[in-house]
Amino acid sequence: MADLIDRPRSELTELELQKLEEFEFANGPMSLLQNAVNNNTPVVVSCRNNHKLVAKVKAFDRHCNMILENVKELWTESVKNNKGKKIKTISKERFVSKMFLRGDSVIIVLKAQV
Repeated sequence: MADLIDRPRSELTELELQKLEEFEFANGPMSLLQNAVNNNTPVVVSCRNNHKLVAKVKAFDRHCNMILENVKELWTESVKNNKGKKIKTISKERFVSKMFLRGDSVIIVLKAQV
């Protein structure tokens, strides 16, 4: 596998690219998502809109696009008075049974504590 990693991707055949991607998904940073899919374990996804998602990953790709199931979405909203001054923050949450999450909104993915 080391010979595939060191070669430029433009020189690899389609089969070699597929083997390299499988190796990277099994051993690289994407292995967290691969393990979550294989073991049906939940992950925590922090998104760019300051929302957190706790969900089970059904599928993903190299861009971190994900199909999520049993999603618990958590976020906070600020309550302001009529002068625009922040009075307090309220924690909110909602449940979504299935969701497609576009990878460009993902900041970090963590293993959820079960």
